[in-house]
Order: sequence, then C-alpha cells, then structure tokens
Amino acid sequence: MDEDAKQSIDNAKDLVVDSLAETMDLYGVTRSAGTLYGTMYFEGDMTLDEMRDQLGMSKPSMSTGVKKLQDFNVVKKTFRKGQRKHTYVAERDFFRFFANFFSYKWEREVDMNLEAIRTAQNQLADIIASENLSAEVIQEAQETYDILEQSKPYYYWLQRLAAMVKSGEIFDIIPFYPMNEEEDYGTGEQR
Repeated sequence: MDEDAKQSIDNAKDLVVDSLAETMDLYGVTRSAGTLYGTMYFEGDMTLDEMRDQLGMSKPSMSTGVKKLQDFNVVKKTFRKGQRKHTYVAERDFFRFFANFFSYKWEREVDMNLEAIRTAQNQLADIIASENLSAEVIQEAQETYDILEQSKPYYYWLQRLAAMVKSGEIFDIIPFYPMNEEEDYGTGEQR
C-alpha cells in the first residue's frame, strides 16, 4: 500500500513539474530549465550531480539551465555544511518568483526597446534636419519618428510596473487573499 501511495505522490509531483515546465516554456525559458526548477521546487537543495541522477540530463545542459534560472533570481546557490559541492534551491514563494521573473523580463524588454527607439530616432532626426533631401523623405522620417514617440509611454508604464512588482508595491494595490473554491477567480465574486 505504501508503494502505491508513493507512486501517487510521485505522479502528483510529476504533474506539477510538467505544468511548471510548460508555463516557463510559454515565457521563453526552455522546458528543461522549467523541469529543473520544478524538480528543485519539490526536492529542496540539490547538487548538479543529484539533478543529473534524477532527471537524466547532461551536466552542461543542467548547468546552463540553472544559470538561466539564477539570472531570473528564481534559483539560488546554497551550501551544505561539510560538503564542497554547490547546491541549488528553487524559490518556493510564487509571489517572489513572479516578482523576480517578470520584473527581469519586463526590464529587459524596456531597456532593449527604448535603446532601439533612441537609436532609431537619432537617425531619423538627422534625416529630418537634412536640407538635401526631398520633402517626401523628410515627411516619412517625421512620421516614423512620431510613431516611435507614441510608443514610449507604454515602455515608461512597463518600467514603472516592473519596479512596482520588483519592490512588492504591486501587492499593496492588488493584495493576495485566499479564495475558496466557490469564488470566481477572475472577479472574486461567488459563483
């Protein structure tokens, strides 16, 4: 009986690990890195050797996945007393995971796109200021410049959102509260 129950527990864990891996894949993180995260989520701190034994992945693949998860600040390097090998542990607080993961992604999006807009607008400004070009070309450059200018408020808003998520301020505005199964998760109202 214990063996059947253990198998059910392992199956339950596998369902969630697979779901976490699929979710991370939706957000541009490899499925294997998502599987690593999910495994560490349940197992606690693990060495790369322990991950390899459990998942059957190559050590370089695991090392790359763990590094990516560390970049998102959702996996931390830890140490076991008396052991020389590094261990890694997954963030189990999904609010902190959300704040770390998404603020990183959004900050990267903002930085990348605002830099591209700045560079493009500098090039367009040179064209707009030119006296040697046709009015048609100057007008196209101005229209393109204006289109880019109109996109900036979105990136400034996203920058503020990322900062609010990273600081935890967002949870003051949209607080967490437990819902029961009778509530509609979209509205918080009773079904």
